[in-house]
Amino acid sequence: MQLSENLSLAEVVRSETAKRKGISNMPTPEHIENFKKLAENIFQPIRKHFGKPIHISSGYRSKALNTAIGGSLSSQHCSGEAIDIDMDGTSITNAQVFNFIKDNLNFDQLIWEFGTDKNPDWVHVSYESTGKQRKQILKAVKSGGKTSYVPYK
Repeated sequence: MQLSENLSLAEVVRSETAKRKGISNMPTPEHIENFKKLAENIFQPIRKHFGKPIHISSGYRSKALNTAIGGSLSSQHCSGEAIDIDMDGTSITNAQVFNFIKDNLNFDQLIWEFGTDKNPDWVHVSYESTGKQRKQILKAVKSGGKTSYVPYK
């Protein structure tokens, strides 16, 4: 099933952890509809801008999968409203993707996930299915073994 021109449902449900642990990772019809909105408003504009495949490192997470990986209880990945993008090994940097989203798209949450000041390890972006986007921009940092989210500057 295609969610948009260049994004398939198979890409957003793929999970090595789910495979390894025998966890079902199939979204509900409502979650699929949420992913279609995210695909059209976030994924496709990124794909069109860069003109190259965009690599999703994490998409949908069933509650069981989210628990298995230690994800946030309120993760938008569980409702089909978030993807993580990781362009390592390509000619496009994660920072370029982050800045394109920040400067050009209407999003709910955008997170510079760890990494350095020049390039995040990956980019988290969400799109609120109701259309009410917070435009929240954060940076994930580790301190004392704990992750915290601070305003991106």
